[in-house]
Amino acid sequence: MQNLSDFFLIRKGITALIGGGGKTSTMYALAQELRKKGSVIVCTSTHILKPEHFPYLPRLSKPLSAGEAVSTGCFDGTKLSSPAQQFDDLMAYADYVLVEADGSRQLPLKAHAAHEPVIPEQTGTVLTVIGIDGLYRPIRDVAHRPELFASIVHAKIDAPVTFEMIRDVVRTYPRFDGIIINKADDPDRIQKAEKLAAMFDVPAAITAWHTTNPIKAYRR
Repeated sequence: MQNLSDFFLIRKGITALIGGGGKTSTMYALAQELRKKGSVIVCTSTHILKPEHFPYLPRLSKPLSAGEAVSTGCFDGTKLSSPAQQFDDLMAYADYVLVEADGSRQLPLKAHAAHEPVIPEQTGTVLTVIGIDGLYRPIRDVAHRPELFASIVHAKIDAPVTFEMIRDVVRTYPRFDGIIINKADDPDRIQKAEKLAAMFDVPAAITAWHTTNPIKAYRR
C-alpha cells in the first residue's frame, strides 16, 4: 500500500500535525518513511515525551546526513518543548521537519482554544489527526477542551459524539490539508472512519498504528 508521505504529497520543509490523539505515532511513522528520502527532524511546538528511538540533539550545528532522523527541543527531564532554534532555521539542517503542533492529552478529539494550534509560519502541509474511538462516547470523556467542543456543536458536555460533531469541530481548525483517522482497529471502526472521511473534501488516511498493518485505507 502507498505510504503516507507519498499519499499526502509531503514535500521538503515543515509538516505540522494537529488535532486529537495519534499525532505522535503518526509523526514517527512519517519520520521512518521520510528518512528513506532524506534527513528528518522531529520536534514539537507544544510538549511531547522525548522519543526513545531517535537520537536527541539539544541544538543542530550541522546538516544531518541522508537517512538520519533526530529529535530536538528543550528538554525538562521528561518532555520536549519547542526547539531552542527557530523552526524556519531547522530547515537548514534537515530535508524534512516534522512538528507536533497541538496538544490533546492523548484524547481522540480536540477543540482549539484561541492560542492553538501553534503551526510554524513556513509549514508546507498540515495534517489533522482524529481518533475514531471518540465516536458515540460522551464529549466529556473523549475531547480535549470538552466545554469548548460542546459549545461549538451546541450540545451538552455529556452528549454522545456524532459524525457531524466531529466534522463541525474539525472545520473550525485554522487549516488542514489532509486528515488521518486513527484507531480504526477493527472492521466496524474502519467502516465508521470511511464514513467520516467522506464528510471532508481533503485526502484522508485511515490508520491503526498499534496493529500489524497500520494503514487501513486511503480516500481522496
